[in-house]
Amino acid sequence: MVKFWVGVVSENHVKRGVKGGFCQVCHGKGGPLKRMKKGDYLLYYSPKVALDSDQKLQAFTAVGKMKDDRVYQFEMAPDFIPFRRDVEYYQPVRSCPIEVARQHPDWKTYASQLRYGHFEVSRDFFKSIFTYMKID
Repeated sequence: MVKFWVGVVSENHVKRGVKGGFCQVCHGKGGPLKRMKKGDYLLYYSPKVALDSDQKLQAFTAVGKMKDDRVYQFEMAPDFIPFRRDVEYYQPVRSCPIEVARQHPDWKTYASQLRYGHFEVSRDFFKSIFTYMKID
């Protein structure tokens, strides 16, 4: 059964993942990635433009589908070897502001989960955000 997920990641890190065809969540932890399966979908929510920035964004910034079930480590620096998954990203998309998400009846449930960095959402919520993001 296909599941739908949200990953909370700064926009500049999302862009790096989209360009490279991979995802990372929760500062490179493997556990959240292992919960997702081939064919599952991921919406990225970016609270900020950059991790070390005070510049807020508060928008959904990318959407993709897990290519396979492989979770692997990738050395980004000698002291940082995060876990990744390969993702097929839907492109092009436009960002979906948090104001749009707040209109969905499930938003109150999900808003409290943003601090966890990775969580499952309903198909209906996913479709609502994805429909807004698609550029035809």
